[in-house]
Amino acid sequence: MSGAPEHAEALRGALVAGGDQRAVRDLSDWEVTRYDVQGAQVLVHVVDGPRPSKADEAVFRMAGRSDVEVLCVLIGEPAGEAVDVPYVLATDVLAVAPGESLPLERIAERIAARLGDNGYALAAKLPVLRRPVSEDIVRGFSRQNGVLAAAIFIPGADLPVLLLNQIRMVFRIAAAHGESIDRERALELLPVIAAGFGFRAVARSLVGVVPGVGWAAQGALAFAATRALGEAAIAYFEAGGTKRLGDLVRSVRSRS
Repeated sequence: MSGAPEHAEALRGALVAGGDQRAVRDLSDWEVTRYDVQGAQVLVHVVDGPRPSKADEAVFRMAGRSDVEVLCVLIGEPAGEAVDVPYVLATDVLAVAPGESLPLERIAERIAARLGDNGYALAAKLPVLRRPVSEDIVRGFSRQNGVLAAAIFIPGADLPVLLLNQIRMVFRIAAAHGESIDRERALELLPVIAAGFGFRAVARSLVGVVPGVGWAAQGALAFAATRALGEAAIAYFEAGGTKRLGDLVRSVRSRS
């Protein structure tokens, strides 16, 4: 976190609420150097005003050269207006109108989009990132399974690959919520995963009737089944996951 100290401090406080304070470093009190951002995944830079200064642009350029993703938050720019910020992708420039509260949800979504495959590790430390990171995980695995299902022409050959991807997806969602799943817990989720095979059977019945549409249907249904499983997994872990399940078991035992 860097930029205007007052706004950066407020945003950092919102990001670390209920999480690990050490997960977000505050660099707003001094001139940011390449050494400061080494090892960082994302740099969130807050600008007090509608346009970044030359000093702000220097920070963006330096972060880019250090392979650190940059998110720029402009305080004082009418929301919705496009602003061209050098060295920052247009999608990673967030404008906040004067007097408007910081768009924490939008900022968390953009951070999640920039974290990549290892975003679940940071989400485990920062609860505010868990939902957007988990949704990004689901989108990624759903697209991958959709492509695989449409590309593999041998009936049944795609099932082990799709199943493996679905299990990996659930494991990452669990990790994003600070949980680790052992073999026993994984088996509890397998019936839910297996429900997706019903979609696959329907899709295969279309192959050969209208071949082009059939393969497209296989991909679409694999995508939908994986996405449905991912959304169910997010709901499961947001509701307490394995901890809640263990509490319920202990509660039942105490009454028996």
